[in-house]
Amino acid sequence: MSQSEKNGLTYSDAGVDIDAGNLMVEKIKPAVRSTRRPGADGEIGGFGGLFDLKAAGFTDPVLVAANDGVGTKLKIAIDADRHDTVGIDLVAMCVNDLVVQGAEPLFFLDYFATGKLDPDQGAAIVQGIAEGCRQAGCALIGGETAEMPGMYSHGDYDLAGFAVGAAERGQLLPSGDIAEGDVILGLASSGVHSNGYSLVRKIVSLSGLAWDAAAPFEAGKTLGEALLTPTKIYVKPLLKAIRETGSIKALAHITGGGFPENIPRVLPKHLAAEIDLDAVKAPAVFSWLARTGGVEAHEMLRTFNCGVGMIAVVPADKADAVSAVLSAEGETVFRLGRMVGREEGAAGTIYKGTLAL
Repeated sequence: MSQSEKNGLTYSDAGVDIDAGNLMVEKIKPAVRSTRRPGADGEIGGFGGLFDLKAAGFTDPVLVAANDGVGTKLKIAIDADRHDTVGIDLVAMCVNDLVVQGAEPLFFLDYFATGKLDPDQGAAIVQGIAEGCRQAGCALIGGETAEMPGMYSHGDYDLAGFAVGAAERGQLLPSGDIAEGDVILGLASSGVHSNGYSLVRKIVSLSGLAWDAAAPFEAGKTLGEALLTPTKIYVKPLLKAIRETGSIKALAHITGGGFPENIPRVLPKHLAAEIDLDAVKAPAVFSWLARTGGVEAHEMLRTFNCGVGMIAVVPADKADAVSAVLSAEGETVFRLGRMVGREEGAAGTIYKGTLAL
């Protein structure tokens, strides 16, 4: 063997295919273009994405940023070989965290890391991200695709998302005037959303069902399809309700930790959320998970959204007006509880009634 042959290694020999990366960028350009909005009209491919706050209509904005991933829901996407919806989850987990602070999501960036890049798989993921951005009204202005052989097993990948939003100064939530007697509205979730999937996967393995088996809790769908139902994006209805009624005092995104972890994050220390569990209509997926895994109601409420993806705190005399705006925007809204006094050191969430599982 000649010296030149011995030293003729390429990046491709090491497992990284630059051409595959370039091909993926070309494949995703139309999806990225479809997310353009005032303030963002550049093309991807530069070293950074640009956004013009003035063109977006802001005069004295405060920027709000959030980042998140999809968690082990990705394992279901990989095992079921369905990659077109996890991008929606990625966007949802970030932009729902922005809107709870009263901010309008403006732009989004993604990070996609894999062992071996499959341009079609990558494009399907980014098309899902673009769909999430369109639902949220934010622009996908950039991202990073990392091919890392040796870091990820064959077929595995991970996603992270980064979103930036803005609110005019003085308009941020929660407002400082949450009071006893304020009403808590619940907004229905689309299912499990993107939390608790390590437990979901354990329960599925106990059930012995394959991902392509019929879903026991949802007619006409495979188990994989049903469990990959994307996280609901609440941005546009909530922004409309915030702006039209001026009556939303606080919002909480119900993610990992459920009611007890997420609601107290937006409450003053002297108030607690009294939740009426009888008002919660848990989708069938939660009943199936609880029954199949033998999971107690207390643990379900700590792990999953149990059918409530978002809560809003509003004055009692404005609850109907806020509900009407949200309902007109397609949300399923119900009275979930009220604000009550809290003793020092007491829990920030208290329950009455029973969760029907």
